[in-house]
Amino acid sequence: MAPLVGLIMGSRSDWETMRHAAETLEALGIPYEVRVVSAHRTPDLMAEYAKTAEERGIQVIIAGAGGAAHLPGMTAAHTALPVLVQMPAGVPVGTLAIGKAGAVNAALLAASILGLKHPEILKRLKAYRKAQTEAVLAHPDPRGGARSGSWAGGDAGGRW
Repeated sequence: MAPLVGLIMGSRSDWETMRHAAETLEALGIPYEVRVVSAHRTPDLMAEYAKTAEERGIQVIIAGAGGAAHLPGMTAAHTALPVLVQMPAGVPVGTLAIGKAGAVNAALLAASILGLKHPEILKRLKAYRKAQTEAVLAHPDPRGGARSGSWAGGDAGGRW
């Protein structure tokens, strides 16, 4: 299947963070492409990438460039596709946290958007979320082991 998500970053050093988006997309079985396109060092390449993404079958772009907002913002300026990552106000771009959490959430948001047109992706996303819920319910006590029965802790009487 052709890539549905474009995973772009401003430099190779951004891969350490953006690989978490790639890993999440892989876990969900979503095809993607990865490119380094710098808003500063290769602005024409970045603009061309954004302008041609839709005709190449890309439906969502995840853009990351360190702490700077230039790549996502400039990418969004050249396409009507959803562009996900952290951004200041001004250009409508999906805003997510910086770092691993933001990269994973960007991939999950991309899956949610793609699920609107691709039922198989929506099914895998629902299974992913169900597994997360089951993992939390299996270990509700951070001290280890699932405590059953009444609530533990609270005040001296064991009440909350």
